[in-house]
This record gives sequence, C-alpha cells and structure tokens, in this order.
Amino acid sequence: MSNKEATIFGIYPVQEAVLSKTVIDKIYIQKGIINSTIDSITKELESKDTSINFVPIEKLNRLTRGNHQGIVAITSPISFHSLERIVESTIEQKEKPLFLILDQISDVRNFGAIIRTAECTGVDAIIIQKKGGAPITGDTVKTSAGAIFNLPICKVDHIKDAIFYLQASGIETIAATEKTETSIYQTDFNKPLAIIMGSEGKGVSKSILNLVDHKAALPLKGETNSLNVSVACGAFLYEIIRQRSL
Repeated sequence: MSNKEATIFGIYPVQEAVLSKTVIDKIYIQKGIINSTIDSITKELESKDTSINFVPIEKLNRLTRGNHQGIVAITSPISFHSLERIVESTIEQKEKPLFLILDQISDVRNFGAIIRTAECTGVDAIIIQKKGGAPITGDTVKTSAGAIFNLPICKVDHIKDAIFYLQASGIETIAATEKTETSIYQTDFNKPLAIIMGSEGKGVSKSILNLVDHKAALPLKGETNSLNVSVACGAFLYEIIRQRSL
C-alpha cells in the first residue's frame, strides 16, 4: 500500500480513479459547474467515505496548476472501516473497548501524532467526520510512524450520530474539555469508553458537549490555558492505561 496521497484533477482522470476503486479521501468541485460526468462522479462518491466539497474556482486553482476542469480529488493512502462493523466486532472480543473520536482536528501532523499514540495505547479505532477535519496525507502517515496502517479509522457523516450509536452499544462517552471542574484523575476510565478530542482552536464543539455522558479536564498549573491536542490526547490515553492496570 502506498504511504502517500495523490492529487488527481480533470474530469476523466478523476472518473477513472473512481471506476478503478481508488480510495478518495476528499473531492473538490467547482461551485455552480454544470457537467453530467461530474454529476455522476458525485453520485458515485456519495455512498462512499468521501468528503465532497463544493468550492470557488480559486480553491481549485490553488490545489493544482493544471487544467482541473472544475474537479480535483485527493486520494487516501488507507482504506476506511465501517463504524458499525468495528464496534460490533470489538464489543464481541473485548470487555472494555476504547474508541477515540476526533472532532474536527485540522492539522495533519497533530492527526498523525494522535494516531501514533492511540495505536501505542491500545485504542481499538479512531472515528472522524467526513467533512471539516484534516485529510489523511503523506505527512499524516509519516507523523504516525506507520501506526496508521495498524489502527482502524472510521469515517462518519456526523460525529453526533457516532456518539448516539456508541451510547446505544453500551459505550460511555467522555469529552476532553476545559469546560468542566472534573479532572481526569477524578474520572472513572475503567469501563467501555469513547474519548472525544476537539479541534486545535475551538476544542470539542458545544453541540457535542451537550451529548456526551461525562466531561473531563487536564489540570493546568502554568499561565498557558491549553495544551496541544496531541499532547492532551496522550495524557488522557495514558491515564486510561494507568487506571486499567491497577
């Protein structure tokens, strides 16, 4: 499997990539364009784990210097997994599954670092949203030190739906957020869990915070009011290991 993403542009090259079952992570389509082939490509990808984005032509011009014809695709170096199948199989095999939900992580290197730590700490799968988050690029693969090939990643239409599904499956959800007085050291992680980490700038979104079962914060003793998300994620995951090892 290649560890690099590729940019494909032009109507027929993108169509050929879709027909050949190339895994496409994101596709960018010029707003307002009218083309039957592009329409058929879009319909084909709607049923797959592909982020479809309608953007101004200036965005496409920045993505490639060639004649994009109103469409640019970014391939993925990995294949994605079905959330339902992963959750079902994990629950059958493990008493205390551990899932990690990333709410709009935007930096590919943070993403890769989180994947690396998650794989090292025994996370069963990472769950991301199709739109809004960082793409899986060669930099993601490199920063993960190859861990991305050993850890299932599930793409969902909406993080909220994933949370509802996990909760219905007996998995408690805990959001990492500074908007709580409860520290991670006061939180019980010794049960089936899904940890939610938020974006670099905004943290876990308010709508997600309203849905989770619990919230937990890392104590901060200095003047800086937040940690890098990959560092915070590591602290959470190793506290889970500590509690489950007692």
